Parts: sequence; structure tokens; C-alpha cells
Amino acid sequence: MSRARIPSAVVALAVGTALLAGCSDGKASAAPELPPSTCFGVFTPAELAPFMGTGDEARVDSPGDLRLTAGRTKAICNIDVDGKPRWTASAERRPAGQEVTWGSEVEKHDPDELPYAGNSRLWDSGAAVVLGCTGPTESFDLTLFIDAVPDGLKQEQRRPAFAALMKKFMESAKQQTRCGA
Repeated sequence: MSRARIPSAVVALAVGTALLAGCSDGKASAAPELPPSTCFGVFTPAELAPFMGTGDEARVDSPGDLRLTAGRTKAICNIDVDGKPRWTASAERRPAGQEVTWGSEVEKHDPDELPYAGNSRLWDSGAAVVLGCTGPTESFDLTLFIDAVPDGLKQEQRRPAFAALMKKFMESAKQQTRCGA
């Protein structure tokens, strides 16, 4: 059995962030506008609002879907506000049965396991899960990852929010990748 490591670039957490405030007239700027559906068509602006902070411009870098195949094995959605990272969601299709090593970047945050997924981690600024999938022609593992700046949420709201968002991400990813088809 080979060992797969969640890439540190994917796991790297946004640290030391502050609220982005406008200074032109002494008033804080508003949250930037997001497309009606973003990050692979999974998340709505209302769901992502607590992670966007304030600013003038949001830049979304994401493919339109999660239709991962043997040839297209990874999809990443990044959202920056005024050039600062606020949200990352990724999905990666891997050969079935690879051992998962979460790495110190996740484990240092004293993660819990998601209540609905065995091979998972949940922490105050993100969540990750590995799903075993049976596709139409082959089996594969699907690794899903969310990391964000949760400064729009109170401390006690963070893990429940990430757990709910990961559950939605899992359901959409299963459907789009034909996991369980």
C-alpha cells in the first residue's frame, strides 16, 4: 500500500489575517460580490459570505465543475479578496486504497473527525475527507479539502459551519465525479 500525503500547498492555512477595511472615507468597505454559484457550481454567495471579509474585488479562480476522470484528476477553487486568499476548495481523484497521511499542517489544529465521514478531519478553518468511490468502470479515492479565513464567524460557529459546507461539497462531488455510480 502506498502512502499519499495531502500536499502542503493545499493544506497551508491563511494565518494572521485581519479584516480588510476601506480607508477612503473612514467607512469599512462592504463584502465583495460573488457569482450566484461558484467553486464547481457547489457554493452560493450566502454560504461563502462569512469567509470573504470586506473589500472591493473578489477574484474567483475555478473550473465550472468537478467532473474528475483518470485524465483530469484535480480541481481547485481559489477565492481572493483584494489579492488576499480567503477560500480554497479542492478535489483530487487518486488510485483506490492509498493510505492517507494528513500531515502536520492539519494535525497541529487539533482536528476532530467529521460526524458523517470516517476518513476525515475538521478544524476551525477547514475540513478534509477521503471517500472511497466505485465508479462506472473503476474504483478510486476522492480527496476533498476546504480551507478558509473564518473571521466572519464566532469561534463556536466555525467547526459546525465547515462540517455543513463539507457535507454539501461531498454530495455534489459524489454526483459530479460519479462516485458510487
